[in-house]
Amino acid sequence: MKQPSLLLVDDDAAFRQVMAGELGRAGYEVDAVGTGEEAIQRVAATEPEVVLLDLRLPGMGGLETLKAIQASTPTTEVIMLTGHGSIDSAIESIRIGACDYVVKPCPLDELQIRIQRAIERRSLRQRTNILERGLTPPDLSNSFVGDSPEFRRLLNLINRVAPSDSTVLITGETGAGKDRVAKLIHARSSRRSRPFVVVECAALQESLFQSELFGHERGAFTGADHAKPGLFEVANGGTIFLDEIGEVSPATQTKLLRVLDTSTFRHVGSTREIRVDVRILTATNRDIPAMVRQGLFREDLFYRLSTITVEVPPLRARGSDVDLLAQHFAIVLNERFSSNKQISEAALQLLRRHNWPGNVRELLHVVEAAFVLCEGSQVMPEHLPAALQNAKPAPSPGALAQDSRLPTLQEAELTHIRMAIEATKGHRGNAARILGISERNLYRKLREHGLL
Repeated sequence: MKQPSLLLVDDDAAFRQVMAGELGRAGYEVDAVGTGEEAIQRVAATEPEVVLLDLRLPGMGGLETLKAIQASTPTTEVIMLTGHGSIDSAIESIRIGACDYVVKPCPLDELQIRIQRAIERRSLRQRTNILERGLTPPDLSNSFVGDSPEFRRLLNLINRVAPSDSTVLITGETGAGKDRVAKLIHARSSRRSRPFVVVECAALQESLFQSELFGHERGAFTGADHAKPGLFEVANGGTIFLDEIGEVSPATQTKLLRVLDTSTFRHVGSTREIRVDVRILTATNRDIPAMVRQGLFREDLFYRLSTITVEVPPLRARGSDVDLLAQHFAIVLNERFSSNKQISEAALQLLRRHNWPGNVRELLHVVEAAFVLCEGSQVMPEHLPAALQNAKPAPSPGALAQDSRLPTLQEAELTHIRMAIEATKGHRGNAARILGISERNLYRKLREHGLL
């Protein structure tokens, strides 16, 4: 296990030698210097976890050295060492950014406690930074690939919608890229530096869904042994993306409507109102207006969620984008696998013929599987799934004979689901992952198609 690294900065040579020895025997990796100028150079070179910095130094003083360390290496924690007559200056150092101060002479066990606290604070800050980066997706425009008129219209609409704070309903088929549209809207909004929180509505059990969204108090239900903030609180100041909003129960729909109307909610088991500033984006592949007519979805909530509707076109409606996407995926996969493979023209022709019921996600899986199976430098037709190899050329509009027709969307979806289940030998969890949907959503589709 790596020893925690310390830099001791003190102009008293005897103190440096004794303290460095004691801290080394206590399990730390200790370096020591006598001036602020040396400290700045050493911190820049080694980036120690904690600096023990004397407040009174010859030449560059302790406060000036502290500011320079913070400017060059903000991840390093600084503990000030001070005498009894310099408490005011030590307090000033805390205001500037030091994490703690100790008065010399300080017992070694107390100093070790302060050092351990500084290390824990540093670790907590690093984890927080990682989480914030994970919650804040970058602008995905470089990977948002297409040049068809349908794609350009979509991108133009995203650019107009993103700067507003309006609620957006994103519609489209499974795998068409609704989640990427949501991320791009957030990345191009004024909230881009704040969290982007994704909620998979279909993946959460109904009994836990409201607790996940709104949080709960300790003892609110069996197993709630501690209070927990909800995802709306996590997203405060940013954007929350409710994917597959059509799967939400009527009870949760009512609570969502209240959040939209008042920007407030309550933890499960609490009466205290919590106010948040959150932009809401939602997505669905279901026919919400039909669900409203059937009484399955609140009409007032639908109108609030669909202030702006962004419809993501299916891949089969995007023409030449199949080529562009396939080539883009090839570049990404070559980087991932450290390879230099290309998709042959014969394979591209088969990709163009396919109807792509699983849309962009299906295309990615097909190209990735072909890259894995291809041992040479070119992906050939034999590396593609049998369903694509045996596909007939799609007839042009108006050229269909009376006894031939394109499959309906429902038929194409059924065929694709069957292919996924066959490919996974009946394992529905794996089939759902291939299809890019939740297992709960797959079960619903199996019931709809009479396969259960």
